[in-house]
Amino acid sequence: MSWFESLILGLVQGLTEFLPISSSAHLRLTAVAFDWEDPGAAFTAVTQIGTEAAVLIYFRKDIARIVGAWFRSLRDKSARSDPDARMGWLVIIGSVPIGVLGLTLQDAIEGPFRDLRLIAVNLIVLGVILGVADRLAMRDATGGRHRAVRERKTLEQLTVRDGLLFGLCQAMALVPGVSRSGATITGGLFLGYRREAAARYSFLLAVPAVLASGLYELTSIGEEGSHVSWGPTIFATVVAFGVGYAIIAWFMKWISTRSFMPFVWYRIVVGVVLLALIWAGAVEPHEGEDVGTGDEVVSEES
Repeated sequence: MSWFESLILGLVQGLTEFLPISSSAHLRLTAVAFDWEDPGAAFTAVTQIGTEAAVLIYFRKDIARIVGAWFRSLRDKSARSDPDARMGWLVIIGSVPIGVLGLTLQDAIEGPFRDLRLIAVNLIVLGVILGVADRLAMRDATGGRHRAVRERKTLEQLTVRDGLLFGLCQAMALVPGVSRSGATITGGLFLGYRREAAARYSFLLAVPAVLASGLYELTSIGEEGSHVSWGPTIFATVVAFGVGYAIIAWFMKWISTRSFMPFVWYRIVVGVVLLALIWAGAVEPHEGEDVGTGDEVVSEES
């Protein structure tokens, strides 16, 4: 991997990680567009540490408060009623599905899930579902025809059941094209939460999953036969951090007053164009992937 590749991929990671359009799909598609090798799971996971560092800084006060309250709840039962301590436990509970499924489906994640046809379909289908969820949220906020305005839930009303369902939605992002933020925010909207609340929990929920995945993949960087080396990976991670911090600040302001529909239409258009290119033979479904010594196509990523 060249330094130019790492710059572009770092920019793409930072730009797309927090938007409901799938950063893993965009890294894959960027490599295809430039006729580069697929950056793979290790590169993607490590660069995501950069964007999660942006989350840690942006939500530093919330996270410090939650972590402190959670540790107090371990030794003081009365502290367990603290909303921040409760949030700490809910983040842990919500992180279980992606941890279990990530290990269970590792072979599929590194192989069949990276098929460009599957990515295209996921972009379209999850885009439509996000659009439906967004419309329901808008209708509840403004009151539909012959309907009263419905009060949507805040994070203070988050239950263990809902935290687990959020986690299951997050686990869907193991397949490129789904989007971690898109899936969890969509799930939150269907569960009746405010858009800001769904997004905030989505970002907090991603911290342990992404950091664990990034640390797990660290040893894969620079392996013999890999086209990804440490220098470009670190550079891309730093770039992703800087761009990601700016994007998360903008996105949190956006969702407080604006609809998700621009992202919905973007997903649908990209998915349809990708399917058309594959159908026309301009793009191969496994283009850019490394080919192993056997008959299987060996791909990487989550």
